[in-house]
Amino acid sequence: MASLMWFRKGLRIHDNPALEYASKPTNFLYPVFVIDPNYMEPDPNAFSPGSNRSGLNRIQFLLESLADLDLNLKRLGSRLLVLKGEPSQVIIRCLNQWGIKKICFEYDTEPYYQALDIKVKDYASTAGIEVFSPVSHTLFNPADIIQKNGGKPPMTYQSFVKLAGQPPSPLSLTLSSLPPLGDVGGCEISDVPTIKQLGYGDIQQDEFSPFRGGESEALKRLKESIKNKEWVAAFEKPKGDPSAFLKPETTILSPYLKFGCLSSRYFYQCLQDIYINVKRHTLPPVSLVGQLLWRDFFYTVAFGTPNFDRMTGNRICKQIPWNDNDELLVAWRDARTGYPWIDAIMVQLRKWGWMHHLARHSVACFLTRGDLFVHWEKGRDVFERLLIDSDWATNNGNWLWLSCSSFFYQYNRIYSPISFGKKYDPNGDYIRHFLPILKDMPKEYIYEPWTAPLSVQTKAKCIIGRDYPNPVVPHDSASKECRRKMAEAYALNHKLNSTVSEEDLKRIKQKDPEDPKQEVKAKRMRSKLIH
Repeated sequence: MASLMWFRKGLRIHDNPALEYASKPTNFLYPVFVIDPNYMEPDPNAFSPGSNRSGLNRIQFLLESLADLDLNLKRLGSRLLVLKGEPSQVIIRCLNQWGIKKICFEYDTEPYYQALDIKVKDYASTAGIEVFSPVSHTLFNPADIIQKNGGKPPMTYQSFVKLAGQPPSPLSLTLSSLPPLGDVGGCEISDVPTIKQLGYGDIQQDEFSPFRGGESEALKRLKESIKNKEWVAAFEKPKGDPSAFLKPETTILSPYLKFGCLSSRYFYQCLQDIYINVKRHTLPPVSLVGQLLWRDFFYTVAFGTPNFDRMTGNRICKQIPWNDNDELLVAWRDARTGYPWIDAIMVQLRKWGWMHHLARHSVACFLTRGDLFVHWEKGRDVFERLLIDSDWATNNGNWLWLSCSSFFYQYNRIYSPISFGKKYDPNGDYIRHFLPILKDMPKEYIYEPWTAPLSVQTKAKCIIGRDYPNPVVPHDSASKECRRKMAEAYALNHKLNSTVSEEDLKRIKQKDPEDPKQEVKAKRMRSKLIH
């Protein structure tokens, strides 16, 4: 009897129920990963090095994770078989050619994988092949939570936590060996490729992410993160310094959870073991366990909400008349807004594929409801491409939240692109590192260099408007206008019970922003910036 273990996410040996089931009882085990051209093939037309779906940093992280998985499989007497092509077609060919009687793969809630899995399951059913697809990427099965809630996903974190209860424990079994490989016949098998072998040889990227992929690195980082029990017990999001880049004030385990190099159930158990042995600790939603529950919350809502990744046709999303200004989008994306705090974050994103959660909040608010009023879907696409931890459910969920399109509705609370960063880093060291053109700007002007006298700019070797851009919008008036538009859109959503049409949104766009009646409404809605 032969089994096939199809790796997609879940790139680990520990707490991997699909791998454990695939390995018993069977004579031969085929561990397979399929390189999907849709995800990995170079796209010369993309705005950054990478494929049409992903930036180079995330592709590199995935390859490192696969190489580590291959190494760990070899220690157990096996290896990773790497194939290339449309995944469902490749897997069906393997099932047929290798005489597979059992296929195992981790359940995935993403629409893309759901579509692939239907094709593979349908073929397996017809061919009499057993399918085992357990939930192990999240703490809970999103379908179970939705069923408990009467067929609809819970729309608040608190209601989700109440329904969820305690997650199942990770597998206690540690695999000591795996069944041998069978004959692969005429299938074209390769080792884990390098970036160069994928066709990225001539693409230049001046800096790669400092975070290496793989289960070994994930477990090492987890051990390092939780050895300071006091830090774990006192962890409180959203606190933390978004400008700390030499030693970030967070675990940076999100990319390892994204690729399943680290089991969320194992992480949860490690945290609970610490909580038992300390006098006091923070609680959800702000604790580290709370962050794992947030992740599951977004997975559950995403799984139970049609069109979760867009505004149109999404029943939980406010319909808002975002502008179509691609110049503003590109200025934000390419770190040319003229606001050093925002631009430094976007440079870190492009170079490292990661930034602190409060930094993400700052740039997402700035792009959408804070200053530029650009559609959250466009910002989501940039994050989806560049983040090494980009995850379909949490990325869309966070953009819905930060744009005040869903979950969070206090749109008059805005992250200032000037004072918010200054609170953590008054000297501007973060800006100086990621925007070296401003490294000699005095700290009095580092967050607002356009206010520096020309003599100061000259001495700092940075003339604003020539060496570094002027602000793309004046923050005070832009944020005021954003609040006015949000107030009007919210009023319309309320009036029409969220059945807002494209024509309704067009009418809001065409209204005169200087209309005195609108100004009165905006004044009523105005509140202090977050300082």
